[in-house]
Amino acid sequence: MVLTSEGVRDRPVASPRRQQILDAAADLFARHGFHGVSINDIGRQVGTSGPALYRHFPSKEAVLAELLIGISERILSLARERLADAEPGRQALAVLVDWHVQIALDHPALITIQDRDLDSLAEEEQRNVRRLQRTYVEIWAGTIRDAAPGVGEASARSAAHAVLGLINSTPHSARLGREATGDLLQRMALAALSPQALAGSG
Repeated sequence: MVLTSEGVRDRPVASPRRQQILDAAADLFARHGFHGVSINDIGRQVGTSGPALYRHFPSKEAVLAELLIGISERILSLARERLADAEPGRQALAVLVDWHVQIALDHPALITIQDRDLDSLAEEEQRNVRRLQRTYVEIWAGTIRDAAPGVGEASARSAAHAVLGLINSTPHSARLGREATGDLLQRMALAALSPQALAGSG
């Protein structure tokens, strides 16, 4: 795997079996925590023995790294793609909000794991995930400043963290069904990022 000019790795598409293992591990890690799941648990979930998984991943830690680095890279890469076609300002901000709401609704297990189990990664892999996260937050902060001129960098960054935290609470709070939850999150996020809400935070 190599880094592109934007710092996101070109990953081969996971084979169906490899993706099945990742999906099973994400579900188990989200429900029981990384340390509460063994390689044998993952194997049983996909109908094989734990040691058979070593043909696909060298360790349970490698599965976690693939999950967390993979979702962080995907979020960042596709956010950039979507923003490339959006008008700067409120439209671009709405695109970002819509994209992250989709991530929260589609991948609640990965949001839970990233919040709780990031420290279980090796130090270098933690740094990689945090670098990707920081880059993503800076994209949000820049988009917020374009949509609300006069907002300072620190305030825009804080607003980005706050709204991402709101949307990322979905795995713990969604009770309305996908469409209703998505609509509610979008309305709340855009209201929190309105020029009126950000006024005086320069």
